[in-house]
Amino acid sequence: MEEIGHGQKTFEYSSTKGIWQRLEGPEDVLAYLEDDNAEGVIAVIRDAGATFLSPIFEDLAGVICTGGTIRSHIGIISREFQIPGVVAAEMTHEPEDGTEIEIDGSGEFGIIRLSDSSER
Repeated sequence: MEEIGHGQKTFEYSSTKGIWQRLEGPEDVLAYLEDDNAEGVIAVIRDAGATFLSPIFEDLAGVICTGGTIRSHIGIISREFQIPGVVAAEMTHEPEDGTEIEIDGSGEFGIIRLSDSSER
């Protein structure tokens, strides 16, 4: 599996797979809900105060935030709902929406990888 990023893990969790989906604000969440549900999605956001995820948060497989810290709103909510998360994520590159990825919080840092099926 190719590592494409890392950051602070929001809590200790095992490897979790999901579908990369960039969501920038409430409009994206509403548009996404019109066409699909969030089950199996790993939401990728910039804003660590992302309250706009609340309608779908419990359905997410995980969350990646390119800002914030584990003390940010998204880090706290991730722990509270036990949704695997990586905050302050630094990416070597971003895959396209719909790509299967894996986040892993079993080590010192939260690791973001392309899943094996995405590399083929």
